Amino acid sequence: MEQVIQITSNSRQISSIYSFYKLVNEKNIMLAYSGGFSQELNKTLLTFIERKFKADNVEDGTRRKVFNIMVEVLQNISKNKIEINNEHDDSHAVFMIGVTSEHYILISSNPILNDKISWVSQRIDQINSLDKEGLKALYKDVRLNNSFSEKAGAGIGLIDIARKSENKLEYVFEEIDPDFSIFSLLIKVNR
Repeated sequence: MEQVIQITSNSRQISSIYSFYKLVNEKNIMLAYSGGFSQELNKTLLTFIERKFKADNVEDGTRRKVFNIMVEVLQNISKNKIEINNEHDDSHAVFMIGVTSEHYILISSNPILNDKISWVSQRIDQINSLDKEGLKALYKDVRLNNSFSEKAGAGIGLIDIARKSENKLEYVFEEIDPDFSIFSLLIKVNR
């Protein structure tokens, strides 16, 4: 006897899927992943992008920049897991990488405690206010004095991303409940 599979959905879900499909096509998304992040998964994602860049003959300097930024972003997602509703909830963590005619675009999104938003915003705003030499000086100061971060490495990673991307960091926080928000970071790397 043949089994019939029924697919049901509401129009909002279908609209969200279609919106995502349009985003993938418009932004030429090479990789999109949502779910649990681990060091092993990060290695797999990095290997995929490295092979894709080699196949596309991406210039070595650009490939290294994107790869190094991707390492930092994926490590941040993996290391900064937080508990939502007394469980590790990776379902909100997302990483995407795409390409436009001018940039490679890296997007990360993960939960953050609302009481950390001010600290992260201030750090990114400070980083974005600096030019190349200012970023270099801040990076050196943080390395020598172990300042700037509430959590080991959190601040220096953002500085390093900004230095390597050579562009301003774009970010947004979207509240999901009184305790947590989704922190999304967009990084552009010149092609």
